[in-house]
Amino acid sequence: MTYGLIALCCLAFLLSPLSGFTPAYGKGDALLAAQSAYFERWGVIPSELTHGEPRALLTPFTALFVHGSWLHLLGNMLFLHVFGAMAEERMGRAAFLLFYLATGALALLVYALANAASSQTLVGASGAISGVLGAFLYLFPRARVTSLFPFLFFLPLRFPAWIVLIFWFVLQWLAAHGAGEGPGIAYLAHLVGFGAGFLYAWGRYWRTDRVRAQPAATEGERQP
Repeated sequence: MTYGLIALCCLAFLLSPLSGFTPAYGKGDALLAAQSAYFERWGVIPSELTHGEPRALLTPFTALFVHGSWLHLLGNMLFLHVFGAMAEERMGRAAFLLFYLATGALALLVYALANAASSQTLVGASGAISGVLGAFLYLFPRARVTSLFPFLFFLPLRFPAWIVLIFWFVLQWLAAHGAGEGPGIAYLAHLVGFGAGFLYAWGRYWRTDRVRAQPAATEGERQP
C-alpha cells in the first residue's frame, strides 16, 4: 500500500501542468493559468471548505496527492518510503490506508478551520506523512532507518529514527517560511498530523508491547 500511494502521488504530478512533461497545457501565461486552475481544483482552499461549498468537500483527500514542485514531491515520497512500509506492516494494509487518508484529511481540515478566511491553496501529503511519522515513533521507538541527508551529498546513511524525524520538521519549517506565493505549506497541518498519528498508535496499541526494533532495523524488515 505504501508503494501504491507513492505511485499515485508520482502519477498525479507527472500528469499535472507542473511536471514539464505535459506540453498540451501550453507555455508562459497559459501554463501559469493551467497550474493555478489545477491547484484550485484539487487543493484545499480554507474559505471555500469552511463555507461548505460542495466542490471543496472532497479536497482534503484529493490535496493529499497533489504537490507543488518536484522538490516537494520527492521530499514527501522519500519520507513515506522510509517510514511507511514498517508502519503498514504493523497496522495491516487496509488499516494503514484508512489511517493515512484520515490523518491527512484531518490535518488539512484543522488548518482550514484555523485559517477560515484564507483563500490560499494548500496541497501535499505532508499532513498524512506526519501522521505516519507520529505512529512510527510510538511503534518503533528504538528503530534505526536508512535515509538520505542532502547536507551529506545524499549519501544513504543509517540514523536513529528520532533524528530523522527532527530533520523532517526542520525541513517543513524551512519550507513553510520560504513558500511565498502559490500553494501553501502549512506547519500547523504537520503538527496536527503528527499528533493524530502518535495518539492513534498509542490508543490502538497501548495494550500490546511496542515493537522493540533491533539496531539494524530498517523499512520493510519484519520485527521479532
